[in-house]
Amino acid sequence: MSLNSDSDSSNSHKNVTLKSLSSQPSLQSLPSLTTSNHHYFLSAATRHHCLATLKGHTTYISSLTLAGKFLYSGSSDKEIRSWNRNPLDSSEILTVVAVGKGAVKSLVVSADKLFSAHQDHKIRVWKITNSNDQEKYTHLATLPTLGDRAFKILLPKNQIQIRRHKTCTWVHHVDTVSAIALSSDKSLLYSVSWDRTLKIWRTSDFKCLESVTNAHDDAINAIAVSNDGEVVYTGSADRKIKMWRKLDDQNKNKNKHCLVATLEKHKSGINALALSSDGGILYSGASDRSIVVWQKDDDGVGGGGMVAVGALRGHTESILSLVVVCDLVCSGSADKSIRVWKCVDDRNRNYCCLAVLEGHKGPVKCLTATFDCRNESENCYLIYSGSLDCDIKVWQVHVPIEA
Repeated sequence: MSLNSDSDSSNSHKNVTLKSLSSQPSLQSLPSLTTSNHHYFLSAATRHHCLATLKGHTTYISSLTLAGKFLYSGSSDKEIRSWNRNPLDSSEILTVVAVGKGAVKSLVVSADKLFSAHQDHKIRVWKITNSNDQEKYTHLATLPTLGDRAFKILLPKNQIQIRRHKTCTWVHHVDTVSAIALSSDKSLLYSVSWDRTLKIWRTSDFKCLESVTNAHDDAINAIAVSNDGEVVYTGSADRKIKMWRKLDDQNKNKNKHCLVATLEKHKSGINALALSSDGGILYSGASDRSIVVWQKDDDGVGGGGMVAVGALRGHTESILSLVVVCDLVCSGSADKSIRVWKCVDDRNRNYCCLAVLEGHKGPVKCLTATFDCRNESENCYLIYSGSLDCDIKVWQVHVPIEA
């Protein structure tokens, strides 16, 4: 199946990136889920402040993830850094320079392996070793591996056309790898790309198991995987979210993931996805400045997929990043702010904006967060934000325990 040429694709996705940072027409087709005044006391009682600003990157922050004692960050100049997670110690621990081209678009950690997705169409694997209470990093593999490529190239059926006179094997991404995610048991790595494909890799030997070609009509920007590993969501510049279900191993269909639903409510490209911890709620952020809240369709109206119940509004520019931590949803925007949301009425699906975190001088490109268990009198959270201003900020948010 033919794909766009590299040059045409690159130019197209430069435009996609520019559009994602600019404000698009607001989404008006869904009701607002922002709650009424009687819950405003909760936002008034929520306290927040910036604990630290981590400096060191010289270009914009494009990815963040937490693992163990460390925060990992990737930037647009090929660099991956690790920082001490203790927000009171903002010293740089280690720098890993990734041998790639362009931004480090996404990072995930599985045990002693760090996976990084790059703009040069590759996924890299880094071995993490502990030595004298410090972590060291060595390059372990580049996906697709040489062995995987060599085995596939022998059979013509494994070739796909990417230009008029150029082919490659189906295990290759042929444009920026925009996002990666792990299955809950860490056995599978999912990757999506601006080449419109979804790929599944086995983490034990880095073999590419499956490639869903033309999964979307435009660049894929985001991915989310349910905790049970059964459902994968992909969000694209084509304004659609697609829901893919893992088939039973005994199923004879050669495709191991099948499309079960297409979710369409956004009026512009989708930049971010996040799932609630139980997988029952999906949040999607787009350039229409809205966060759409999707819930499982228990009544079957949406064909067994998800239905849009409303939107969270408040940002004045594109939504660029989302993260869920416990019962909070955090959104980062091109308006340079982070908003913290909480559902305060499950029956009526009412949400309250608990806090607006302001301090970045550029769009907030990426987020990660964790529960801070050191404070027992309140629900305390740590939110890490990466921006186009080249800084990482560490925020502490205190949410009062409701009676």
